[in-house]
Parts: sequence; C-alpha cells; structure tokens
Amino acid sequence: MTGGGLPYVPPGSVAEALRVQEEVRPLADLAGPGPTAPATVAGLDVAYAESGDRLAAAVTVLDARTLAVVDSAVTVGRPAFDYVPGLFAFRELPALLDALDRLTVRPDLLVCDGHGLAHPRRFGLACHLGVVTGLPAIGVGKTPLVGEWDEPGPRRGESSPLRDGDEVVGRVLRTRDGVKPVFVSVGHRMSLANAADRVLALTPRYRLPETTRTADRLCRDVLAAASD
Repeated sequence: MTGGGLPYVPPGSVAEALRVQEEVRPLADLAGPGPTAPATVAGLDVAYAESGDRLAAAVTVLDARTLAVVDSAVTVGRPAFDYVPGLFAFRELPALLDALDRLTVRPDLLVCDGHGLAHPRRFGLACHLGVVTGLPAIGVGKTPLVGEWDEPGPRRGESSPLRDGDEVVGRVLRTRDGVKPVFVSVGHRMSLANAADRVLALTPRYRLPETTRTADRLCRDVLAAASD
C-alpha cells in the first residue's frame, strides 16, 4: 500500500533523525497541484495511552463524495522514538505506515491530524508520510505549531495566510461559521489552495474533517479495548 515512495528506516538517535529530516525534506513536492476530485481520502490519527508508552495508529478511508468509510486499519504498539520537539513524526511514522499497509483500498489523498510545511524545519508529519508513501498528503492541525496570522472572517470558507517570518507556510481556514479555524498546510504533491478546498469538502457538518473524526474515533476505541 505504501509503494511508490521512499523506503523508511527508523533513526537510532536524535542526530540521525535530524540528518534524515534534512536529507528527505527536499523531496517533498510543495507545488502540487494534487487531485481536485479524489475518489477516496484517508484520515490518519494516533491516540496515546495515559502512560505515554503505548499508542494506536488508525487510518480510515472515506468515499470522497459520500464521506462513508470504505476501508480502515489500525495498529497498536509503542512510540518508535522519544518525544523531541520538531521530530514528533518519528514517533508515529512506523505505526501509521503499518496501518496503511493493512489497507485494501489505496487512497488518493492522505489527510493527517497534524502539520506539513507549517513546521519549524518545514517537514512535518504530512510531508514525511507523503514522501515515504508517494501519495498526495496534507496536514490539518487543530492548533498551530509555528507562525502568525490574522483572524479570518467569521464565515465558513474564509481564511488568512499562516506566515512564519516572510514565508507563507499554511492557511488558517474557517470550516464552520463562528467556530475557531483549523490550520491547513501542504504535505506532498498538493497546492495550498487545493488543500484548503479539500478540507472544506471534508467538513460539511463539523469543524474537523470527517477523515480526522473517523480516524480519531477508531484509534481511541481500539486503544481503550487493548487496555481492558
């Protein structure tokens, strides 16, 4: 399921992780344009046990037109890397890649609960997953990791640039009238405009994309069951 991208080898140290990040970052296609009418869209999310030493990584694949779940997979395991700011993706990548490999439906787009370009070193989880899988990928964060922005207008679909210094690294997007926005950034093989359009298509009723909502529910349910 993850063929077509770059083989992933877990780093053994912080120094190695930083080196991998620097070497792989230029491989992310940040221009797109990406699919404007994907047939299937996958959500990826990870839930952690209270102890922090166990996780469940879930992928749900939705029909992009009906938003019905057509496939899903989940992996229960342990974080693959220590918690280090800016290197969080390394904790979750092996489990998420394992879940992706368990799918029977190959998604046209990955929607990560996290960030892509809107990252201190411009290579968040959505970028890394996109490069490794070869699939178009975007990040949709509940809160920002970097940057400054002006509050977007109050209506659904209104947005403002997320800037880090002089660079636009994402878009602050209102998905519901009068509800706090989400933070959209490009991961791989997508344009920012297309990423924002896809997020709006995935949020007909709630603030967060249906991809995120279904993956979040699945990983939490499986983790709770595994802890019983």
